[in-house]
Amino acid sequence: MIREIILRLEKVFPNRLELNFSNPLELLIAVILSAQTTDKKVNELTESLFKKYKRCEDYLRVPLEELERDISSVNYYRNKAKFIKSACQKIMEEFGGRVPDTMEGLTSLPGIGRKSANIILYNAFGKNEGIAVDTHVARVSQRLGLTKEAKPEKIEQDLMKQVPKDEWGKFSNLLILLGRYVCTAQKPKHHQCPLYDICPSREI
Repeated sequence: MIREIILRLEKVFPNRLELNFSNPLELLIAVILSAQTTDKKVNELTESLFKKYKRCEDYLRVPLEELERDISSVNYYRNKAKFIKSACQKIMEEFGGRVPDTMEGLTSLPGIGRKSANIILYNAFGKNEGIAVDTHVARVSQRLGLTKEAKPEKIEQDLMKQVPKDEWGKFSNLLILLGRYVCTAQKPKHHQCPLYDICPSREI
């Protein structure tokens, strides 16, 4: 079942995030900004933001108020500005100015939980440490009958038992796109779904 899901989704969706980034720091910042905000909105913002801020030092040298203004187009921008500054400070002090490439290191940064760390580890470093479970992954995996759990950490544990480890990051990326564009929360687009005939929830 899992192999068939991955094979079908790979034919329809690319194995990548919709957030734009060119290095681990940019992905870290984009992930922090993306909470409760669409990837499209984040990409519109980071197009100019990443030209002004290229290193952790750049985020640290400007006053908090200036960074807040620069990211004010996203939700909760004041909290996110504090997270960004605090994360960059910790990266400079504890990780030699480089974004950490471990689960422990990433989750020690302000604004980064396990889901975000999984996304960064796979998409920036090619590491499969877990499966990022956002609202899309949770919904789709439940509808596919892969889990009956509701909490992200328990859903992740169920999925990790079924999905081969070298496919964890890819599996999350693909389910996110399926959930965003086809298996939507309201009125899922059954006629567009590449998994329709094997989905136990196709009569929703």
